[in-house]
Amino acid sequence: MESSDQEKAVAVIMVGGPTKGTRFRPLSFNTPKPLFPLAGQPMVHHPISACKRLPNLAHIFLIGFYEEREFALYVSSISSELKVPVRYLKEDKPHGSAGGLYYFRNIIMEDNPSHVFLLNCDVCCSFPLTEMLEAHKRYGGMGTVLVIKVSAESANQFGELVADTITNELLHYTEKPETFVSDLINCGVYIFTPDVFTAIQEVSTHREGQANIRHLSSFETLQSPTSRALPVDFIRLDQDILSPFAGKKQLYTYETMDFWEQIKTPGMSVKCSGLYLAQFRLTSPHLLAAGDGTKSATIVGDVYVHPSAKVHPTAKIGPSVSISANVRVGAGVRLISCIILDDVEVQENAVVINSIVGWKSSIGKWSRVQADGDYNAKLGITILGEAVTVEDEVVVINSIVLPNKTLNLSVQDEIIL
Repeated sequence: MESSDQEKAVAVIMVGGPTKGTRFRPLSFNTPKPLFPLAGQPMVHHPISACKRLPNLAHIFLIGFYEEREFALYVSSISSELKVPVRYLKEDKPHGSAGGLYYFRNIIMEDNPSHVFLLNCDVCCSFPLTEMLEAHKRYGGMGTVLVIKVSAESANQFGELVADTITNELLHYTEKPETFVSDLINCGVYIFTPDVFTAIQEVSTHREGQANIRHLSSFETLQSPTSRALPVDFIRLDQDILSPFAGKKQLYTYETMDFWEQIKTPGMSVKCSGLYLAQFRLTSPHLLAAGDGTKSATIVGDVYVHPSAKVHPTAKIGPSVSISANVRVGAGVRLISCIILDDVEVQENAVVINSIVGWKSSIGKWSRVQADGDYNAKLGITILGEAVTVEDEVVVINSIVLPNKTLNLSVQDEIIL
């Protein structure tokens, strides 16, 4: 163990809940979105392994409102694998990102950490936490926000912020503004000192006060129904903490020059899987497959193949492919930019491009499952739900197929219910 005078850190990862992953259907039907594999590892594994690289990390907490049993297995296996205690904390109801942090404050502060990292599970980036921590210590504020520059056209879909170009102080914060404010956006990754708990409490106390005043004067409620109060314990990090504390020498920014995406849709998960595979080149090259077609399949670019998968040496795989457990890939198969989930069979000479193939699905000989790869379009990625059968010589293009369907005719631009 480290000596007690060393600064300890804890990390909190927000994982959301079953009501949140609705845009992730049909893939969220049988696995919580945070456990959906990207680059062959559960989505939440990527922020967790970034936390593991921090010096003096005492604990990792996952906060969400999934049932505990959905995370029990993952949490126990990752704790023993990383030799860091990982614990899942279930909220009784949504408290907002800051409210959730505050609700579990006693558990989070148990190790007496000097820094609390807060990450969102559905964010895909390189999580430069060590560099961020160094900057945070230099700034000496209450919190540091990871930010990235984006195009002016896309900025307003996110929280836009204005930072001092010299000190990096966060001067102004607006959540999804109507007019252009700035091309710097909030990445949803933060470092706080324990003072953040006092700040959240102040917001909560202030709101209780407002509620009491409002109770006395029902005139105001008649005037503006919009001012009807949020629950006292529902506190959003962005509107309730970042906005009011901006410009008070409390909050600072750290800009990442790497990639950043939000994993809102299955299409984006294919893109993010590719980004994480490329990241493995730097962080975990041992996870990437290699092969030239002599003894094992030809591998192009960044590819992950689970050790239990069987891939025929005449297959050609990559770039940006991840193959999960117990998958069987036949002779002459071609896979490009796709996620192949557990127990899938891809029979000889089939082609899969820009697609997600669901658990236990089977793709027949000489068939094609493909899409044009526009990650933001509704049907830009083809998705086969769980246990879908594509028969021999069938072509599936730009389509979503719900679980347990058998396709014996070709389809294009369709959602097969």
